[in-house]
Amino acid sequence: MILDSFSLEGRVALITGSARGLGQGAAVALAEAGADIALLDRSSAEETAALIEARGGRVVRLQSDLGAATPDELSAHVDAVVAELGRLDILINNAGTIRRAPAVEHSAQDWDEVLAVNLDAVFHLSQAAGRHMIAQGHGRIINVASMLSFQGGILVPGYTASKHAVAGLTKAFANEWAASGVTVNAIAPGYMATDNTAPIRADVEREKSIISRIPAGRWGTPQDLQGAFVFLASQAASYVTGAVIPVDGGWLVR
Repeated sequence: MILDSFSLEGRVALITGSARGLGQGAAVALAEAGADIALLDRSSAEETAALIEARGGRVVRLQSDLGAATPDELSAHVDAVVAELGRLDILINNAGTIRRAPAVEHSAQDWDEVLAVNLDAVFHLSQAAGRHMIAQGHGRIINVASMLSFQGGILVPGYTASKHAVAGLTKAFANEWAASGVTVNAIAPGYMATDNTAPIRADVEREKSIISRIPAGRWGTPQDLQGAFVFLASQAASYVTGAVIPVDGGWLVR
């Protein structure tokens, strides 16, 4: 049956930035599809863990500031998941941060902090997870890209650079690891109602101009991404790799 290929029974997923928003939505969706979940967040992610446990799922919580963690520390988190849950099949690099300022005022500190979370951690976690996945002959890595993987945006040069880089990194890993049974893809969310977009949604004129361009006529929600996460994590997507898939209510085609 085709629906069986979407099942994640027996799989283990590690999800970053999973305390709320898109990461929480992804964690709950994968748990509902049958996966055991490891949550990696700078907070304790208690709410997300409770949602998974309420559905009968197995969950492990790891706490770390990805912007400050060293490559060895990030690799150790991956090893801890394998030690605790027995394997690692799925990595979702969701954690991200943003700093808003005109390009001429974008500080070196802001640049470094954004790239550390949005790009460096993605590389090091994927590298560490990839070692385990290649050895077992199966794996799914899903990066969270952005509309700003395609566009330039305004007032967010560091964020834009990081998300363009995530799209490129997705393709680079995909090329190397496909023959080993490991797929690497990215989801590019459109304008989502999350903490990161709260300042934009609070700006009445900007919010109005954004909604007017989205063919779907509304902001996205974490639930709008759940199907894409489950698909890319599943056997149903075994021949999909190196893709950057927009989930944007039609923003890019407007």
